[in-house]
Amino acid sequence: MKYDFDEIIVRKGTDCVKYDGVAEMWGRDDLLPMWVADMDFRTPPFVIDAIRQRLDQDVLGYTLPCESWYENIIRWVGKRHNVQVQKEEIGFVPGIVRGIAFAVNCFTNPGEKVMVQTPVYHPFFLVTEHNHREVVYNSLDIHDGQVHINFDRFERDIQGCKLFILCNPQNPGGRVWTLEELQRVADICQRNGVMVISDEIHADLTLPGYKHHSYATVSEAARQHSIIFMAPSKAFNMPGLSSSYSLIFNKDKRDRFNTYMEASELSMGNMFAYLSCAAAYEQGEDWLNQMLSYVQGNIDFTEQYLRAHIPSISMLKPQASYLVFLDCRKLNLSQEQLVDLFVDKAHLALNDGTMFGPEGKGFMRLNVGCPRSILQQALTQLEQAIK
Repeated sequence: MKYDFDEIIVRKGTDCVKYDGVAEMWGRDDLLPMWVADMDFRTPPFVIDAIRQRLDQDVLGYTLPCESWYENIIRWVGKRHNVQVQKEEIGFVPGIVRGIAFAVNCFTNPGEKVMVQTPVYHPFFLVTEHNHREVVYNSLDIHDGQVHINFDRFERDIQGCKLFILCNPQNPGGRVWTLEELQRVADICQRNGVMVISDEIHADLTLPGYKHHSYATVSEAARQHSIIFMAPSKAFNMPGLSSSYSLIFNKDKRDRFNTYMEASELSMGNMFAYLSCAAAYEQGEDWLNQMLSYVQGNIDFTEQYLRAHIPSISMLKPQASYLVFLDCRKLNLSQEQLVDLFVDKAHLALNDGTMFGPEGKGFMRLNVGCPRSILQQALTQLEQAIK
């Protein structure tokens, strides 16, 4: 089947954050939304069909995780990411950010140190701070159009930390970490007795030509000292279903986390989370490959447009995901002026780069998970604003 990613879907007025949250965030509703990390493509029809078929049963009662949920996760992560997992090693979590917060509370005590790498998805440090842990900020280097780990700095900053939250692949930089980089991370964490939470929600959005390496596949030590969080939500455009899951291979850590989750009745998902995940993983490979090809085209279009029409702005070309970190430093504007350029002059709603940490100064994050006509409109508005 050939899927249509050029179709314009009217989302405004559906209580979606991306469109209907613009007025609350910016105090105006005349901005083209290119911010929240969901896509403007239809959720795949096989996911919608699975939900409709469940609704036809007429009773929305308490629901066990279906066997197809386990079976399709095991098959998908094995085939797609070379992660060998058993049924008992899979656990439901109601969203990855929540899962990170639960893991922080389960495996650390108030006041203990947790390291994150900035610029990074801001809930990493926000949920850590809000749960009264000390955040250690390990800065990534930005050069040659990518983010990079400074391993001397990494080894220095990890000292005394109980936990390290890894963004794999990286957001907002879109970097797919190499196996060698992850091996160095694992070696350092193992030597220093640091547990790793690996957020791999963007794994299925790895673009053609790149290979995602799950942290659990790096080494046996990495497999034993980590928790892996995954979800179909970003790849199949269904984040509203909270269909995330954990992979925990060390029995002691798994028992401890399961006990924590069950104590607050957090380990049981809703029926739609289970069946939508199973449907996506069972039927979604062709849809996903077509979507990734379209997104790659949008990324290439953005890169070419910037070079031809807005040479003062470049980009960190993502190796995974539909999120593009725009490098606007050549404009020589303060961050306040840069935001004003995008909002008040270009009439665009993007994420301010500094929300991901101080290293994001001079950057804006653009979501290109949309029909190309919308992307072209956004870039044209930006070009006109700069002129």
